[in-house]
Amino acid sequence: MKKLKIVTILAVFGLLISQAVPLTPALAFDFDPNQIITDDDLNDYDSMDLAAIQEFLNNQTGILKTYHSIDSLGAQRSAAEIIYNAALASIINPKWILATLQKEQSLITDPNPTQRDLDWAMGYGVCDDCTTDDPYIQKFKGFGMQVDRASARIRYYYEHPAQFNFQMGKLMLVDGKDVLPFNQATANLFNYTPHLHGNYNFWNIWYKWFAKIFPDGTLVRQVKDTSIWLIQNGQRREFLSKIALNSRFDASKVIEISQNDMQRYAIGPAIKYPNYSLIKSPAGIIYLIVNDEKKQIESEEVFKTIGYNPDEVIAVFDEELAVYQDGRKITMDSIYPQGALLQDKKSGGVFYVEDGIKYPIIAKEVLANNFKTYKLTKVSQDELDKYVTAANGMKLNDGTLVKDKNGNQVYVISNGQRRWIANEATFNQLGYKWKNIIIVNDKVLALHPEGEKLDSLVSTDTKIATQ
Repeated sequence: MKKLKIVTILAVFGLLISQAVPLTPALAFDFDPNQIITDDDLNDYDSMDLAAIQEFLNNQTGILKTYHSIDSLGAQRSAAEIIYNAALASIINPKWILATLQKEQSLITDPNPTQRDLDWAMGYGVCDDCTTDDPYIQKFKGFGMQVDRASARIRYYYEHPAQFNFQMGKLMLVDGKDVLPFNQATANLFNYTPHLHGNYNFWNIWYKWFAKIFPDGTLVRQVKDTSIWLIQNGQRREFLSKIALNSRFDASKVIEISQNDMQRYAIGPAIKYPNYSLIKSPAGIIYLIVNDEKKQIESEEVFKTIGYNPDEVIAVFDEELAVYQDGRKITMDSIYPQGALLQDKKSGGVFYVEDGIKYPIIAKEVLANNFKTYKLTKVSQDELDKYVTAANGMKLNDGTLVKDKNGNQVYVISNGQRRWIANEATFNQLGYKWKNIIIVNDKVLALHPEGEKLDSLVSTDTKIATQ
């Protein structure tokens, strides 16, 4: 993706430099030595530009934020420049370099490394039976030389895979366990570090720092797959039909992600039925499905009075009902159980009405974003007075990207909160599209409490054991 100039990044996001804070682990998932990262991950050489690498280092506790060294060409450069240049020259993801620097010597988080740690930063050329005093490997000594040579080595693995022990699809015994590299990237990692523990450490660092943690409400699709999933409560929930998707979300906002990113999420209950489906339990109770709630229709009389069609009722099993929370019962007093948009004939004010409560829609952006398929019904003030007015206006749907027209920060709505996307790197990493950002006023933004910010440039300060 084409990078914006740093001036643009600052203008759009109001980027702030903050102290490093630990990331909360979002998910628990198992290390798979057969597929540690994907080839796309390892080859993504422009995943971070020079400014993003420097900003990442600035947000850590380690020495590299201010460290300078001689590169393999004999030039004095900053650690960020050395990493950036090596990534470009070898067409290797700079995130791999950062994770390997941490895996080998904890240089990303260590403020006081030894000179030996810096001289052998990537562990390059130091075999299991070697010492760093070996005269043969002195040519690889020095931070800049280590980064350049290690990156070039990973590229060489790609260009000459048959020359090395670990190959894609070749079964190998590693530390007493069978390993069958699913892709060349995994084979490369084992050729570089032929141990399970070292590769586990790399994987642990990579996913704590660079895994894509998608906010609740994100729609995702795996590359080269047609299935669409909803990220919710740390799980992925598959939509089993287009109508189930389109009755709830805007399908144009689906984000395409890698197989690795998809598999990090445990599979949650599928979203089988369209919104506002009528379903019947084995006990004969009929419910109306509204998002993740099932609303019991109190009686057959209520069912008939509202005007539901018996032919539209779907018989389901109890386990299918169990995935829905219990909502408010639909009774004779329930007006618009499926929700409705009502407009005051006189004032023009618009409300979303459901379960006897009317939610003010305080801006046209909310109306356009949340209610594309709803018909607007004009009513009198007397009609509107029948409903209790909600304390707050109608919030934007989860997954919506917003920007305050009077500010520079971009947010994503998740679980009703606004989460600040702190920089362009995070925005791009999560696969968001600029065209999907909507501009709102302060009042709309204030409807959504501020949640935890999203920032891919800030990592955990946990020190990972070296191999």
